[in-house]
Amino acid sequence: MAVKRRRSCVIIVENLPVPFDRRVWQEAQALNRAGWLVSVICPNSKRYPLKYEMIDGIAIYRHSLPFEARSALAFLLEYAIALAYEFRLLLKVHAERGFSVIQACNPPDLIFLVTLPFKLFGKLFVFDQHDVAPELYVAKFGRKGFFHRMLLLCEWLTFKSANMVISANETFREIAIDRGGKRPEVVETVYSIPDARNIYRTQPQDEVRKGRKFVLGYLGIIGDQDGVDHMVRAVNYLVRDAGFTDFQAVVIGDGPALASVRALARQLDMDDHITFTGYLSGSVLMAHVSAFDVGLIPDPVNETNDMMSMNKVFEYSALGIPIVSYRLKETMRLLGDAAIYAQGSEPKDLALACLQLMRDDELRMNCGTRARDHAQLSFSWEKESQKYVNAYERLIVS
Repeated sequence: MAVKRRRSCVIIVENLPVPFDRRVWQEAQALNRAGWLVSVICPNSKRYPLKYEMIDGIAIYRHSLPFEARSALAFLLEYAIALAYEFRLLLKVHAERGFSVIQACNPPDLIFLVTLPFKLFGKLFVFDQHDVAPELYVAKFGRKGFFHRMLLLCEWLTFKSANMVISANETFREIAIDRGGKRPEVVETVYSIPDARNIYRTQPQDEVRKGRKFVLGYLGIIGDQDGVDHMVRAVNYLVRDAGFTDFQAVVIGDGPALASVRALARQLDMDDHITFTGYLSGSVLMAHVSAFDVGLIPDPVNETNDMMSMNKVFEYSALGIPIVSYRLKETMRLLGDAAIYAQGSEPKDLALACLQLMRDDELRMNCGTRARDHAQLSFSWEKESQKYVNAYERLIVS
């Protein structure tokens, strides 16, 4: 039977399955704890193959995607297929559980299309802006042109359709107001800070060191824009050019660019110095991350990454891991002096910043302490989740 409750919502996310998508899963849990009936529509994967699953009272409806797009035209086909699945599942969720609010998480900025028929019947639309799609397109393909203009149009239409916008940081909030024309009172900033109950230090997995003194770690999605190729080239510079070999690089995560960065490591003959663990979770993940002596944020310098609040910022700092990053505006705003920044924008510069930390024990310890103290003072999911739930409450009473 359909559940007839006004405080009910469905969250649509297209690029990652739930609960793997940490931000979306934490949002769903926050609403669930606040008494909302929560459903989620997302893609399935090898790790999350079930088409339907109930976890902690949250109903997860998953659909398949036939391929992983790597070109502009392929993305259009992928999005068209995903939209068809999402609309079908929206009808299914409406019949089985009901909802009064639809939340769409980008990318892409096309999900508003499947919400429009439901808005005609009084459903409310929340846009959870995870990325800036027009800038992301330029970062991926190195050009603007027709598709870039279309992405700007789709972003604008999404903003115009939304009753409420949830922005991933203050820069995104300004875009929603200035580029999207939203009133400030209907745009709420919610940072993707990990729930402190799920991120903790534990006994390190020292086997990942392979007998070496230091671990340079990466944790996150491995996409074309995430800079893991920069990390591989930085490792190559440390070994070949700087002659520093007493370290092991560990890459934790999965994504569409994993095969290409593995191939790059083989091509540069860095297999012995780089371990790709794939996707990890739970205590195994925490044991690996707890072994990090330096946490890398290798995302390259570009307009998109300058705007992004990297999950790695919050995760590394919560664990007191010394952080190395390029000089990205939003990352520097969040971390201040609680990180070491590369002096240029090339893998060599990233490598030299890492080398600075590995050669100076006192600096490395102080950076880790500053990062942990900064996280405890400034980063709280409890605070962010309350802002998120309050935005929903304002929406349904307005």
